[in-house]
Amino acid sequence: MKPSSPTTPRTIVEYLNQLRAALRGADPALIQDALYDAEEHLRAELADQPGRDEAAMLEQVVGSYGAPDEVAEIYRDQEIKIQRAIRPPPAPQRRSLMGRFFGVAADARTYGALFYMLLSLATGIFYFTWAVTGVSMSAGLSVLIIGIPFVVLFFGSVRGLSLLEGRIVETMLGVRMPRRPAYTAQPGQPLFKRIGSMFTDARTWTTLLYMFLMLPLGIVYFTLSVTLLSVSIAFVLVPLALPFQYLWGDSVFIGNRVTVDWGFGQHVPGWSEAIVICVIGIALLFITLHLVRGLGKLHGQIAKHLLVQSSFD
Repeated sequence: MKPSSPTTPRTIVEYLNQLRAALRGADPALIQDALYDAEEHLRAELADQPGRDEAAMLEQVVGSYGAPDEVAEIYRDQEIKIQRAIRPPPAPQRRSLMGRFFGVAADARTYGALFYMLLSLATGIFYFTWAVTGVSMSAGLSVLIIGIPFVVLFFGSVRGLSLLEGRIVETMLGVRMPRRPAYTAQPGQPLFKRIGSMFTDARTWTTLLYMFLMLPLGIVYFTLSVTLLSVSIAFVLVPLALPFQYLWGDSVFIGNRVTVDWGFGQHVPGWSEAIVICVIGIALLFITLHLVRGLGKLHGQIAKHLLVQSSFD
């Protein structure tokens, strides 16, 4: 049971602090969504009643929108549904080593991670290009009057891309990511102070770091996935190549024999060797699936650490 708010909040900041305290221990993405929704609602109510005292407005809102502890309980209940939605169907429990090894093929999250690995090269190139171009132009235009609005637009685009990447990560990797951004400036602040809050917000820089990292990570993910999948599938299909006659690089297939030139003489493998290679290919294929799933989990934690606001204590 969650503790009730000690007093009725008299300011928006107090309300958010009580909501943050009521959600302590919850997923950071959930807390970010709840704080954004509450702050957006409270600011809208205050803007609609410009002549009304903030404390009086909050007293009315607490009766309609809910007290911080009540709102926290609602979001915790919604989080259960969200976690069920992003969690793949439960796979059969396999206790044996062989069952766990081959059971990776029945895990839906494996194929989501594999697709993310293949997509990461394209997204990595885009994020890296966007970040480098934006940072370079921001630095170059900083001496001009148009530099300030450009920086604001660039930082806004970075936050938008972080939410987009979060949706991709949550859908393919199953890691809970925020659906709402986080406020960094309070209403009524001067323009330059609002801009300054973007520079002092650590999440702005961790998001940029993530965009820079996505290029090397995307290259590694894509190369590993394509190379290992290609080699393993080629090994698996070796027995199917024996009955055919065709040319393939330095390998000459004659009848049901395969002549392979390794550079220091020709070797003609038989069916027994082809079967051994096929078994090795099957093992390598499942090892690749395990590796891809592990990389997906690791990358999900990297994205969560760099893209989600975590300073909620």
